[in-house]
Amino acid sequence: MRVFHDAREASEKVKNTVVTTGSFDGVHVGHKVIIERLKQIADEISGESTLVTFHPHPRKVLYPEQKDLKLINSQEEKVKLLSKTGLDNLVIIPFSKEFSKTTSHDFITDILIEQLKTKVIIVGQNHHFGHNRSGDFSYLYKLSQEMGFRVEDIPLQDIENEIVSSTKIRKALLEGNIMRANAYLDHQYIIRGRFSDSPGLKGIKNHNFFRITIPEEEKLIPPPGVYATNTICSDEYLKSMTVICENDQGQRFVDTTLLYDNVLLDGVKVTVYFYKKIKGTEAFLDGQIDNRELEDAREDVDELLY
Repeated sequence: MRVFHDAREASEKVKNTVVTTGSFDGVHVGHKVIIERLKQIADEISGESTLVTFHPHPRKVLYPEQKDLKLINSQEEKVKLLSKTGLDNLVIIPFSKEFSKTTSHDFITDILIEQLKTKVIIVGQNHHFGHNRSGDFSYLYKLSQEMGFRVEDIPLQDIENEIVSSTKIRKALLEGNIMRANAYLDHQYIIRGRFSDSPGLKGIKNHNFFRITIPEEEKLIPPPGVYATNTICSDEYLKSMTVICENDQGQRFVDTTLLYDNVLLDGVKVTVYFYKKIKGTEAFLDGQIDNRELEDAREDVDELLY
């Protein structure tokens, strides 16, 4: 997958693109259906499947005073997940207040058609774009008749009769329901960051915890508790247990310990894959992790993970 950080950068390097646009936070099962359709049509027309997204998240730029924005994926995580889907191109457009004034017409004609050589545009149901979100499928279809490109919409996907959305995944994660979130995502929820040189949890018997430094403050962190995880370090899967704790200001910290491997992890970049919440607030006593509860959780993690 080629990654471009501006439409102009991609302009001379792409052709016959089949395009979709959006945040794609979580890269969930519904997103993957859209991507598969992109790839299918691209094969049919000897074109290139292309996803156009934006960074920073538009809400962060347009409403900086709002501090409640929580995203399933950091930008780095999203790129990593999208790279596994078989997409040909990812175009990341820098989002600014100036860019937010781009009309739906200009976005389609100047960016998608002129710069990205778009032949087919695919959107999910209820998708809107352009200034004040004025663009929708009806507008796209009308414009396609005038300009000669093709447009297609994809119905919302469901799992066990529930419509999948990034909003529902965020809700499940904030409730600590990791298994439900994973079902919606069709992959394990991940936290990608770097093990800090500073120690994680202290006063814990038989465990050496490492604190994960997460680069983006909007990254959604599940509620306090003990979680069964795998930690990927240098392409090696290491069975791990992760504790999320919270201070008096509501700031959450992610600390991970390896169950068997004695590896020096200070400063190492890792990806932690979440499987299940093992214990919640009962694992804490006066705000501190309880050693006995932690040992019980370790046994459960060991039995759960292969």
